[in-house]
Amino acid sequence: LQFREGKRHYLNMSFRPKVSNAGGGGGGMSSEDAEQEAAEKNLIRRSICFHSPAVLDLQRRLYTSASRSHHARALPVMQAHSSHLRRMGLPLSQVAAPTPSQFYLTYMAHVTRAKNSTPVMCISWTPGGRRLLTGNQEGEFTLWDGITFGFELIMSAHDTSFRAMAWSHNRNYLLTSDAGGNIKYWSPSIAPVQSLDSHNQQAIHALSFSPADTKFVSCGDDATVRIWDWASHREERVLEGHGWDVKAAQWHPRSSVIATGSKDNLVKLWDPRAGSCLSTLYGHKNTVTNVAWNDNGNWLLTSSRDQLIKLYDIRAMKELCSLKGHFKEVTSLAWHPIQETVFASGGMDGTLLYWNVGAKGSSEPAAKVPFAHDMAIWDMQWHPAGHMLATASNDRQTKFWARNRVGSSSGLPEQDEAILPSSQASGVVAKGSDGGAKANAGGAGANANSASNSREILSDEIELGNHVGIVIGRKGQTIISMQRATGTKMHVDQGRRTLLISGTARQIETVRKRVHALLERVSNEDAPPRGPDPMMMG
Repeated sequence: LQFREGKRHYLNMSFRPKVSNAGGGGGGMSSEDAEQEAAEKNLIRRSICFHSPAVLDLQRRLYTSASRSHHARALPVMQAHSSHLRRMGLPLSQVAAPTPSQFYLTYMAHVTRAKNSTPVMCISWTPGGRRLLTGNQEGEFTLWDGITFGFELIMSAHDTSFRAMAWSHNRNYLLTSDAGGNIKYWSPSIAPVQSLDSHNQQAIHALSFSPADTKFVSCGDDATVRIWDWASHREERVLEGHGWDVKAAQWHPRSSVIATGSKDNLVKLWDPRAGSCLSTLYGHKNTVTNVAWNDNGNWLLTSSRDQLIKLYDIRAMKELCSLKGHFKEVTSLAWHPIQETVFASGGMDGTLLYWNVGAKGSSEPAAKVPFAHDMAIWDMQWHPAGHMLATASNDRQTKFWARNRVGSSSGLPEQDEAILPSSQASGVVAKGSDGGAKANAGGAGANANSASNSREILSDEIELGNHVGIVIGRKGQTIISMQRATGTKMHVDQGRRTLLISGTARQIETVRKRVHALLERVSNEDAPPRGPDPMMMG
């Protein structure tokens, strides 16, 4: 991965030679030139280009294939210095000898947010990964540049909120669905092709193509799974068996098997040709929110509101592992496109986790970004090259995550280093690595213990009474700004009328002071004016 600073200039900007002021003999420049130079400086934008690493990988392949020395066939050793940045290739070059930490993208490269924005419900990379397509709660498409992260296009696509996007395997067509039971076909140029109404005008939560792209499957809140013929635009079969809303569905990458997850806590495997249920998995205790097939076709990943992620091996129909790392419901999942044992997950509280499963993996998260978003992460998609991850959230933001620069520890914001344990302060926590030098005896150990105690995550709550709406603010702006300023996680329990806080002791104390000051100011404004004291008048 190679970072570079690029300048993007407006095409209609006219550049003039710098001239002296009209009234004097000095060498200054006019006010128009000064404004032009200031505008030019503001156009500097950080970008992430994957073309140079791709060329670098091709050069290595040509060199190593022609060389007889085993030393030349080994990948160059990366040192913790910025001069080795030019040697970083794409994740594809690490497949033969994978280094899992190369796939944990904890560096926030950019944050995008459109004007008059609404929560972003689903995202998808265009064919080739040149642009990112997002769908929001107003039913609008937004197109972002995948290298410079600049805004390109916004257009109306659906009458209600987006729910799902899915590209065909040949990348010739795009499917989208909304909360009103409408499915639309789109060309790669984002031109509408066909529109279908189904699922009794209920929300359609997932779409997925068959391996041959001749069929696709949809699922919705009407508790059904429907098989469609792509060419004739007609419904072929309705799969019934779930007892509640079906929240997730995905076609097997190479076989005629469909996996679905429902609000009835069940995961079912279907045969779309016969329309029958092949098997039912009873592992979760709450709504199943996501199902995801691994590209090897043997592993099925499921997530639920019970805060668990489960990995199944369908060859033996058994559960391989149960992954516990989220403290709220799991809202999104995505396998890495190249490294089959690595995947990312997002939670309702905005936490982003990276996992490494398999023979050399672990049942604990390999890397963690605790405050990736302020609200739920509804969707996440890896770049086809595997060097970048895009996440969409209910906080109306789309974020791009990339690998750290060589020798940099800027994986997380500095304010988060006071929240995480010292072993996670760098942003990437790789399981199986050495824990560093042993702690010194005596005072050094005591200082380390006191420092770890000061960074310990605590939970607390504040009674809000009738001022719940005041603390939340318009569209949640008050609580969001307070979370960003204090670095804590907050959630309002409207049933109990309490504010739940998660953070260090110092952060919780800061939040308490701010909330009490806010409630006191509101109480003083609502209190009736006091009249004159009768004793004083007498």
